[in-house]
Amino acid sequence: MKNIVILISGGGSNMAAIVKAAQTQNWKSQFSAQIAAVISNKADAAGLAFAKEQSIPSLFIDHKAYASREAFETQLMQQIDTYQPALLVLAGFMRILTPAFVSNYEGRILNIHPSLLPAFTGLHTHQRAIDAACKFAGATVHRVSSELDAGTILAQAVVPILPDDTEQTLAARVLTQEHLIYPKVIASLLATKATMATSVK
Repeated sequence: MKNIVILISGGGSNMAAIVKAAQTQNWKSQFSAQIAAVISNKADAAGLAFAKEQSIPSLFIDHKAYASREAFETQLMQQIDTYQPALLVLAGFMRILTPAFVSNYEGRILNIHPSLLPAFTGLHTHQRAIDAACKFAGATVHRVSSELDAGTILAQAVVPILPDDTEQTLAARVLTQEHLIYPKVIASLLATKATMATSVK
């Protein structure tokens, strides 16, 4: 069974969309894959409650309890590695990861970013797109690299920026697309892995 571990920091709406897709499409039978764990760096992350409701192992690791980013990541990696994940999925995990952490999961770690990369890396993407008078915004699923929001782009979704858009209304419109493309990308990667495994046998 291929394990997927999801990292969150908040509401976990993308995590929930992935979990629902895995259940609806029955990834266990399709790809021999499962959501093995959800891990948050914040105890009050609403996404943890959702994961528990779905009987998914849910863990909290407080980054503030560690003297350095590296010490936190060491503990985080120890927990992740107990599941031997085929994919490590960032879904609103609000921590910048060190190159050493990223290297440890090279080729297996994904993120979704609320802009049409390479435009608007980092934070406040929606307001920046509005301020720049862009006509379109969107979301990008990409592999995680040591450089922030610079990994290989796997999929993008585009939405129009309307004349009366605010940061909040644009964010909501983009989020609906995030919930569609992230599960699709993961399923596609799992299908590719399954096909490769079948061809090797």
